[in-house]
Amino acid sequence: MLLRPATPAARLIAALDLPSLDAACAMATRLAGAAAVLKLGLELFTAEGPPALAALRARAPVFLDLKLHDIPNTVAGAVRVLAPRGAAMLTLHAAGGAAMIAAAREAAEGAGAARPLLLAVTVLTSMDAEALQGVGVPETPRAQVLRLARLAMAAGADGLVCSPQEVAPIRDALGEAPLLVVPGIRPAGAAPGDQARTATPAEAVAAGADWIVVGRPITAAPDPAAAARAILASLPR
Repeated sequence: MLLRPATPAARLIAALDLPSLDAACAMATRLAGAAAVLKLGLELFTAEGPPALAALRARAPVFLDLKLHDIPNTVAGAVRVLAPRGAAMLTLHAAGGAAMIAAAREAAEGAGAARPLLLAVTVLTSMDAEALQGVGVPETPRAQVLRLARLAMAAGADGLVCSPQEVAPIRDALGEAPLLVVPGIRPAGAAPGDQARTATPAEAVAAGADWIVVGRPITAAPDPAAAARAILASLPR
């Protein structure tokens, strides 16, 4: 099972949100030695399926970011299928509720010591207070993140996915127990894109992030490996 990173070099997850396995593998090759973990997301997994996981995990540990969200039995079935396939991390939505998360944890345990870390997604980094209100959540993003964080950890999640703006509040509320994977990372001067709640790599790690997830600032850079190394160099020691 993947351990909490002990050095800055182990903190970077490169998001390979690319349309084909060939493109993702080529990017993974370019990032060898610069990114500790590779993110396989919904677009690529939908296009290529489990062979994408096998191909990428031959290169580095894989963060399988599918954000599972369904009734407990269905999510448990999906986790039961996915857990032995070798992903280091697997995401599910905390909004699916305690019973769903508990069912996922029970299913993951079937893979033994090789099971993936189960990470509960709290509030998507693309959502702000207005977007939350639009789906019937009156709380601020911070309040909703903390509510879902407590629920998910009590139900058996290994950790959480949150924006950098909620890292410090989660650490204050829940201490060191949750493993925190943090997207919404933008180096200083980078365009936010569709991210609403962002911070720089150094700010996120200083607040208590275990891993940071960076996509377009790396994959769209003229030299992706150099961009990744610059992010690593910016992290606090």
